[in-house]
Amino acid sequence: MKKLIIAGLSVAALSLSLPAADVLATVNGHKITKSDIQEVMNAMGARTTYDALPNDVKKKVLDQVIEQQLLQEKAIKSGIEKDKEYKEALAKLKKKLALDVWMKKQLDKIKVSDAEAKKAYEEHKSAFQRPESVHARHILVKTEKEAKDIVDTLNKTPKAQLKTKFEELARTKSTGPSASRGGDLGTFGRKQMVKPFSDAAFSLKAGEFTKTPVKTQFGYHVIYVEEKLPAQTIPFNEVKDRIKQNLKMEKFKEKMQKIAQDLKAKAKIKYNQ
Repeated sequence: MKKLIIAGLSVAALSLSLPAADVLATVNGHKITKSDIQEVMNAMGARTTYDALPNDVKKKVLDQVIEQQLLQEKAIKSGIEKDKEYKEALAKLKKKLALDVWMKKQLDKIKVSDAEAKKAYEEHKSAFQRPESVHARHILVKTEKEAKDIVDTLNKTPKAQLKTKFEELARTKSTGPSASRGGDLGTFGRKQMVKPFSDAAFSLKAGEFTKTPVKTQFGYHVIYVEEKLPAQTIPFNEVKDRIKQNLKMEKFKEKMQKIAQDLKAKAKIKYNQ
């Protein structure tokens, strides 16, 4: 719904309050801003920002928006606004936009208190369980001999220097995509990795590494566990905002259904068979 509301707003109105630095181009006196481009990207389902794009991609996106602006100008100059089909489509769009904006305002009026969220949390605590997990690193190589050589090196490394040495070996010897991160795989649960890897990782304590290479379909792994986290209930503060948003949407749905039912009861409706 929000995307539809944004898509219906005037581009010119959005750009009025933007600083000069956000104006990326001017087309026949019309300013094209970062906001305009982000709007187009959002409508296309992009999950990033314009600023995060590589420079060559930024140029392509900007050129596409410029072309769109020029085509819009041509369409208006053609007199399309007098066309019957255009007027019918505009009337439908106005009704839809009116509904979208009105519904957004109704949603904004709904409030959910911390107490309501806490009550929902306590009533559905089983839904907020975090399974046992580990934060691990690994070094992936092609042969068992390579893996054993790495284990030998780690065995000779003082415990205080073990993590640093492991990261160094991961960067220089690992063939896995995590090599540039020192082999860091982040935190994962038992079922998120292939079984041999997962079994080995979860058998270790924090600060330990596999003394025997672990073979999987990807090659041979040496695994180091940084942290081991037991299964636990996610604290309320970590999920409070998500719970409040879910409760808000539930209240909104109920409110819209009630309004629709009341309107339907009062309306003169004739069903054609």
